Amino acid sequence: MAFQDFDLIQERVTADRKRKFRKKIIIGVVSTLVVVAAITGGAFAYVTYGNKSKEQVKTTNTTSKAKAKSSEKSPSQKSSPPSSAAAHSVKPGQVDKIIQTLCNSTLYKPTCVKTLKNGTKTALSDPRSLLKSSIKATNDDLVKVFEKVLKLKTEKKEEKDAIAQCKLLVDEAKEELNTSMKRINDTKVNNFAKIAPDLDTWLSAVMSHQETCLDGFEEGKLKTEIRKNFNSSQMMTSNSLAMIKSLDKYLSSAPKVKARHLLESRTSWLSNKERRMLKAVDVKALKPNAIVAKDGSGNFTTINDALKAMPAKYKGRYTIYIKHGVYDESVIVNKKKANVTMVGDGSQKTIVTGNKSHAKKVRTFLTATFVAQGEGFMAHSMGFRNTAGPDRHQAVAIRVESDRSVFQNCRFEGYQDTLYAYTHRQYYRSCVILGTIDFIFGDAAALFQNCNIFIRKGVPGQKNTVTSQGRVDKFQTTGFVIQNCTIAANEDLKPVKAQFKSYLGRPCKNHSRTVVMESTIEDVIDPVGWLRWEETDFAIGTLLYAEYKNDGPSGGTGSRVKWPGFRVIKKEEAVKYTVGPFLQGDPWIRDMKSPVKFGLYDA
Repeated sequence: MAFQDFDLIQERVTADRKRKFRKKIIIGVVSTLVVVAAITGGAFAYVTYGNKSKEQVKTTNTTSKAKAKSSEKSPSQKSSPPSSAAAHSVKPGQVDKIIQTLCNSTLYKPTCVKTLKNGTKTALSDPRSLLKSSIKATNDDLVKVFEKVLKLKTEKKEEKDAIAQCKLLVDEAKEELNTSMKRINDTKVNNFAKIAPDLDTWLSAVMSHQETCLDGFEEGKLKTEIRKNFNSSQMMTSNSLAMIKSLDKYLSSAPKVKARHLLESRTSWLSNKERRMLKAVDVKALKPNAIVAKDGSGNFTTINDALKAMPAKYKGRYTIYIKHGVYDESVIVNKKKANVTMVGDGSQKTIVTGNKSHAKKVRTFLTATFVAQGEGFMAHSMGFRNTAGPDRHQAVAIRVESDRSVFQNCRFEGYQDTLYAYTHRQYYRSCVILGTIDFIFGDAAALFQNCNIFIRKGVPGQKNTVTSQGRVDKFQTTGFVIQNCTIAANEDLKPVKAQFKSYLGRPCKNHSRTVVMESTIEDVIDPVGWLRWEETDFAIGTLLYAEYKNDGPSGGTGSRVKWPGFRVIKKEEAVKYTVGPFLQGDPWIRDMKSPVKFGLYDA
């Protein structure tokens, strides 16, 4: 298991690293003397072979060009194989058959057929146009829907605020839809498999944005009316998600299309062996673009000032080093600020804090102390807090909607709703997460690896739940995976843990999906493992809760819930929830220089 907060033992680790480094230098020098001789002897042969190979390539290319030219001049000769575009072209009369094939996999087939037929009144260039027409129809419908919502009359401030929040979320959904259409346009037909995971991610986020909009309204007449209006766009989004897989399969069956390569069996490491702690941050080697320090020793005294100074459309990774201190500020890394890395002095030394809560009449979505939106965000050795307290209801420490985001050696402290893993793909490595109720929640595809998850002491009589994952539709590629982590009682809960029932999770949406595997589950978790939503049968047959090879006092599954949606999975299925297949994590996690395990630990 990984440990967190290594500040007190860094000196010992550094000294040990130096001893090992000196040993490697000595071995390296001796090895170099031996290898140089071998290299010198073989260099001439290699260069000769290389030159010869280049000539062969040149000759081959020349011959190929000549043959191609000859083919153009000789109609009687056999024609070359069709290009990938030709292989995927749609012949007259095929359109209806392709529409049926794509719509057969959807949940709302009549809507799918109607949408695609309306979108194919002009000539169909290739099958991808059908998916684009579905996405465009979703976008058009969403615009119409929200125009209706804006016309609804209300005098209540809470409902006006909910409509304002909904507008922001609809705008985000439209942006995801437009990005999806653009990506399809910019990608060659035979490369569709490569962009399918991105399309899955973005359209899954569209579902999340719509559902979060609806969640912002209190139960009542207005919410019922708005849900009715959103019904059509939600169905179209679901259909578009289902079509991605069907279209990928259809295109892959045509000539000259390579099947998508998922890293299901990959078990390689960034480092040579599993480490129990991450490397200490080398500030000198960091070369930050900006330094934040409360004492004035940096370029800025607040994190927000450093973000404001970031150049527009900055190319490359923008690194902000944040010195030790407690930064009491609401921070938003907006969508225009991509590839931002924030590095602190330690997760209990560099801390961003706040205390917004639902009890203060702040919407849950807006209670977050820190918000990460820009794609490719990374945080290293930082702490994120919401200090509202256990009786303040929903109070978010961080909301993450950054696609391909990484959190390394970070700490998230709160009570109810600590970590809002809202949308897109997220990876957490060697982090500490503390809370009480639903303290890891949202609808992202989030994987937690080598983390310590601690349940805190809350309000007497309450039940604690580690997760509450919010997948709305079975075609969404979202879910939470907890791998090689420890789930235990925090120090304040240990003396009284018998007074608080605690569970691995509960479903807030119909298709809630959480997998706990290869982790240590301490006796703070009730043997049944999982909790119903408000003592009802809601979602127990449609959710997917799974466990694989967990250990610890509560790691056994003999007394687990007997719900249709819960199961103990085998290795073949567990592999699907590792970093490669679930997050498409290579190369983006590797590129961020984060330690990562791509496969199962027992592989």
